[in-house]
Amino acid sequence: MDVVTNIFVGLHIIGIASLLGGFLTQMKAMSAGTARFVPAMLHGALTMLVTGIVLVGLNQAQDHPLNNIKLGIKMAVLVVILALVYVKRDDETVDKPLFGAVGGLTVANIFIAVLWT
Repeated sequence: MDVVTNIFVGLHIIGIASLLGGFLTQMKAMSAGTARFVPAMLHGALTMLVTGIVLVGLNQAQDHPLNNIKLGIKMAVLVVILALVYVKRDDETVDKPLFGAVGGLTVANIFIAVLWT
């Protein structure tokens, strides 16, 4: 069961890398006002959502203690990111504050995961 959990942790990390990487590749375009949400950002957020739910289920199946408040906050932040990216995915350009908010929320979600013990 640990192997399956570790596979999903790896997939979860790939999802966050896709979301954050998509944001970082658009930073120069953001300064020019031409940033857009690339498909990698949507796919990364969806991957994070699915693998995160699976990871919670796997940990509950093994009776590992879970911090439900932390998980709830992380999921809420991810749902906001996913909603913003999904709604604006076809727009040619995205406003700087909105694009920056997605990047900030992504980084916040990473720090919540790593620092909240």
